[in-house]
Amino acid sequence: MAGAITDDRRPAGEGRQGRPLIVTEDVDLLDDLLRLCAAAGARPEVHHGVPEGRGHWEAAPLVLVGDDAARRLRGAVRRRGVVLIGKDQDDSGVWQRAVQIGADHVLMLPDGEQWLVDRIADVAEGVGRPALTVGVIGGRGGAGASTLACALAVTSARQGRRTLLVDADPLGGGLDVLLGGENAEGLRWPAFAASRGRVGGGALEESLPELHSLRVLSWDRGDAVAIPPQAVRAVLAAGRRRGGAVVVDLPRRVDEGVAEAVAQIDIGLLVVPAELRAVAAASRVASAFGMVLRDLRVAVRGPYAPGLDDQDIARLLGLPLVGEVPTEQDLRDAAKPPGGIPRAPLARFCAGFWERVAVGGEAA
Repeated sequence: MAGAITDDRRPAGEGRQGRPLIVTEDVDLLDDLLRLCAAAGARPEVHHGVPEGRGHWEAAPLVLVGDDAARRLRGAVRRRGVVLIGKDQDDSGVWQRAVQIGADHVLMLPDGEQWLVDRIADVAEGVGRPALTVGVIGGRGGAGASTLACALAVTSARQGRRTLLVDADPLGGGLDVLLGGENAEGLRWPAFAASRGRVGGGALEESLPELHSLRVLSWDRGDAVAIPPQAVRAVLAAGRRRGGAVVVDLPRRVDEGVAEAVAQIDIGLLVVPAELRAVAAASRVASAFGMVLRDLRVAVRGPYAPGLDDQDIARLLGLPLVGEVPTEQDLRDAAKPPGGIPRAPLARFCAGFWERVAVGGEAA
């Protein structure tokens, strides 16, 4: 059981790496907390009461207080990021003691172990604001969604953001190929098929191929494998915790794995060629994704069929218009990936998109 008793503001140390502080004299509880810290990849400091010197108490990004130590902390300087931990589910007085020491949360073991491991791991990784995550979907086959996804990622990286490009379509051709890095060293999706629980964000980033100053998670050249939904959830969550921007190239169908990816997407871009058949196909795709994606917008790609313009297409689909996606003239040169020429129309379109959104999860 875990419960919040105050607002969930970030402690002063969160957003950078640090060691959690454990305060308890309960040997059994200490063993449990040390085990959970080890599972989260953190090395804590351990004290029986408020550490001597205010620096340790106030600088620790997370403080885990055993219920046995609550009375000894009543005079401590109030700070954020304090969790009061007990084991007696029937002890109603724990909430009063939490208020007395200014704890943000009350947690009971063993029920709250996974929550606590995640919180400790956030501290160990130095987690800050999650990445703005953009999903790109083709309104029909050959709409140019993969090209736009690559161009958005390349542009984001060129602007100095930590950027992750995720290929969520095993039947696509592989985004690493489109970026000219099919032989680049690093892990592909099949290596993460057995992932469960929490994946370390830093370890994920370091394991992936680096192409054009961004990290790429794509498919290998073997037979396509189904990635379990829980693995998709864990891997994408790890990428988002690193901050910056994540761009996901999505297939046009929604299965369990895609639904897990979509659940973490902030903005969806539906790429629609400017022709009536494409609009009809895109309408079905929009209907499917609209049920699981809260912010879906349309990006139109020319040339235009007679009597159609981008405003007409957005109106027919009932979606906000992002704009017209320019055509990239020559994608055969791997040294110049989609969006790789800063002054070219596609790169300018992508730069304009990033300017209109605040990297941090909220649309501008």
